[in-house]
Amino acid sequence: MRALTWHGKHNVKVDTVPDPQIVNPRDAIIRITATAICGSDLHLYDSMIPGMSNGDILGHEFMGIVEEVGPANTTLKRGDRVVVPFVIACGKCFFCDHKMPAACDNSNPAEKADASEIAYGYAMTGAFGYSHLTGGYAGGQAEYA
Repeated sequence: MRALTWHGKHNVKVDTVPDPQIVNPRDAIIRITATAICGSDLHLYDSMIPGMSNGDILGHEFMGIVEEVGPANTTLKRGDRVVVPFVIACGKCFFCDHKMPAACDNSNPAEKADASEIAYGYAMTGAFGYSHLTGGYAGGQAEYA
């Protein structure tokens, strides 16, 4: 598939990258129909956010149509139209239970959460297309996410 990838300060390109795969049984794969550029994307473009790697797929504001769901995903089905939020949340931790998904304890892998805690003083939640400090998840400025 084609995706917008980061290659350093002021250097982004549309590259051919591998298609996304179902990794977690609750995952879904989305065919992207629209995406936006946010002011915070400019922080990545200007290399003001640490934790980016060459070839990372950008984009945290996107929407599309569900193409595939994992076996434990009971809320989505193929063909559903979805708007994807910036943050990734587990839906089960203390913060998610208390309607604070942007503070989710479980969506940022431990080693990456530790790095964000060192950089910012607290562990950040997982986020699409927004550096390895937020989990290193591929973003939505792509054909699929």
